[in-house]
Amino acid sequence: MKNILLVSTVLFTLMFMSCNDAPKSELGHNEAEGVSKTNEAGEDAHGEEGHSEGEEEGHSEEEGVVELTKQQAETIGLEMKLLEERNLGNNIKVTGTLELFPQDKANISPFVGGNVSSIKVIPGDNVKKGQVLAYIEHPDIIAMQQDYQEKNDELVFLKQDFERKQTLYDKGVSSGKEFQMAQSKFRSTTSSVNGLRSQLRLLGINPDKVAEGQIYSAVPITSPISGYVDEVMISLGDYVAQQSKMFSISDNSKIYVNFKVYEKDIKQIKQGQQIYFSTASRPDELLKATVRSVGKTFNTDPKALEVLADIENKDKNLLPGMYVEGRIVQGEKKGFAVPEAAIIKEGEQSFIFILDEDEEMEAGKMKFKMIPVTVGITDLGFVEVNLPAEVSKDAKVVINGAYNLSSEMVKGELEHGH
Repeated sequence: MKNILLVSTVLFTLMFMSCNDAPKSELGHNEAEGVSKTNEAGEDAHGEEGHSEGEEEGHSEEEGVVELTKQQAETIGLEMKLLEERNLGNNIKVTGTLELFPQDKANISPFVGGNVSSIKVIPGDNVKKGQVLAYIEHPDIIAMQQDYQEKNDELVFLKQDFERKQTLYDKGVSSGKEFQMAQSKFRSTTSSVNGLRSQLRLLGINPDKVAEGQIYSAVPITSPISGYVDEVMISLGDYVAQQSKMFSISDNSKIYVNFKVYEKDIKQIKQGQQIYFSTASRPDELLKATVRSVGKTFNTDPKALEVLADIENKDKNLLPGMYVEGRIVQGEKKGFAVPEAAIIKEGEQSFIFILDEDEEMEAGKMKFKMIPVTVGITDLGFVEVNLPAEVSKDAKVVINGAYNLSSEMVKGELEHGH
């Protein structure tokens, strides 16, 4: 009987110790709140189930790391780009306008008054140098051609008379007075013919054709440069007075930028420097200009110097009068840089996310590491970054969606903490 009691006592002791050594996750740990062990075990099982679901959503328990499926990455608009080196520099911010040099714009007026009989272009047309823009006609234009014909015919007779009297004068047969009168009339008429000839050429009329008897009722108005028609200030039938503006033409391919640089920055501006700028109509497109000249006279309002810079406008999308914002590059240096949108700020510390390609992942999943960086110069939308030594120079950096990725990481940490 004593032996049976001893064996029973040992078995009870072993069972009690076994229960105490069981994992807390199986038994629960909420006795202080008065919850039964059965409920605690059930809650823990539910917690493990929730944890499993969190992992299926793509969140990692590792600190500073977040896992996403490719579908999740697309949903939050994630974009990546290889880490790259760029020429970075301190910048002088400037503003200005696009302008044309005087020789690249033209206001076109007639040399004689007349009525508009034909208009060949409309605003926006591309024209070549010498192309006819319109025709004007007037009785005075016809009279000028008739006068030229008469003077030219008279000149032929006067030339023959002058040469004959010169021969007689040289032989002593004719008097000096007759010779001088013939000479004077010949020279005077020659001057009148040459003058009318030049006027006809200015009007675009061929004087040789007129001399042969042809009369033109209208004269062409032509473009002195190649470019685009900006304005047409006439209508059919209008009388256009001499030197009245009819058309304006501009050659936008040779446009330049007139920047205003403040007094404190002038000493840093040199001929040949690069200026990067954008226009209000195309703010995301960065264009490049080269300093052509630095002005020598201050404008009073604001007190700034004009800095002229050459640009290329092959597509002719840039137009005179456009407002621009630019940066003159100072002290360039080469370094690793990422777009400003790639930088995550947490207090004074800056971070970037890189794709972790060292670890094998399940199909359709990606793993990102949050890397602390020291930032330097900010230049034209890019930020210089000094990376930890362990980061590969071929790393893929998250350039768009970094804040969304950070939110996903925090969300995952909260789920695991709960």
